[in-house]
Amino acid sequence: MLLNDVRRDYLLDRWVVIATARRKRPTDFISKREVRRESKCPFCPGNEHMTPPATLVYLSSRGSILKETEHGDTRFRDWLIRCVPNLYPAFSPPGEDVDLEVDDSGSGCVRRAAVGHHEVLIESPIHDEHLGSARIIQLIHVINACIDRYRYLSSRPYVKYVSIFRNYGADAGASLSHAHTQIMAVPFIPKIVSEELGSSRRFWSVNEECIFCNVIKMEMDGPRFVWANKSFVVFAPWASVHPFEFWIVPREHQNIISEMDEGEIRDLAEAMRVCFGGLKRLLNDPSYNLGFHMARREYYHWHIEVYPRLAIWAGFEKSTGTYINVVSPEDAASNLREAFQEEEEIIHSGSPS
Repeated sequence: MLLNDVRRDYLLDRWVVIATARRKRPTDFISKREVRRESKCPFCPGNEHMTPPATLVYLSSRGSILKETEHGDTRFRDWLIRCVPNLYPAFSPPGEDVDLEVDDSGSGCVRRAAVGHHEVLIESPIHDEHLGSARIIQLIHVINACIDRYRYLSSRPYVKYVSIFRNYGADAGASLSHAHTQIMAVPFIPKIVSEELGSSRRFWSVNEECIFCNVIKMEMDGPRFVWANKSFVVFAPWASVHPFEFWIVPREHQNIISEMDEGEIRDLAEAMRVCFGGLKRLLNDPSYNLGFHMARREYYHWHIEVYPRLAIWAGFEKSTGTYINVVSPEDAASNLREAFQEEEEIIHSGSPS
């Protein structure tokens, strides 16, 4: 009988059961994805009045990009990118009457105001121009807009962390189907990132090396390697929580996305197009979540984690914090590698990209 194995995460104090005895093929995960169609999409051109004034708009101006903000009833047309406040924010900028101090009575019940920002980055005026089918130039605009908003939001004195994430598909939490990313600026460092920072700091102090740089060297020539270009490496992590999970990691040691140069930004755009086009090809356009992990610390290495929504966490996972993954990272990488290579060939052959 084939035995399952239990693996510990590179950085987190988290264990994952890799249940190869319950192995599934990629086709076993393919199902009809629920697609939500809005009667009138608030993110489509012509409906700009349905959103709050944009905090950032990209406009094409004689071959260059003009960056604007909207005020009052003013709305720009013929835009490339719009970033708007979320109509139903989890975090909001502080008002004059908001107490920013932590309320801790000693009872263990700690409370503070949910100050920060919650924005939606509308990735394209084309409703269905998602990462797996987008033009490379449009993805470059998306990445640059993320960098612009990161720089602004991280400079606010009440912001401790800026989370950039994407929910794709209704069962991944996307309430609107128009291509979009979300940005939350929060007054604390989230638990997972905090744990990553702690592990990164300890490894750095002992080895005088970044733990992610060490992981890249290990994975580049191993069975979990998926794809790479000049600036980025893609692999299935050793203790993957989700079936077909993969990470996109810069080769160069960088703490935050604003450290990328123009060439690296274009390489990231290519990586995202290949990865999400390949994921769509392999698993029939599955729902997924992705998140940027980044922190302005010399010992930290920013990266993107991608979680296809192919499994349901049940009682064991929720009650123990230990997860069962029925697809080994090695098998996932093998299938992803083939799909990504096919997607790269299509993009470079001159087919629509």
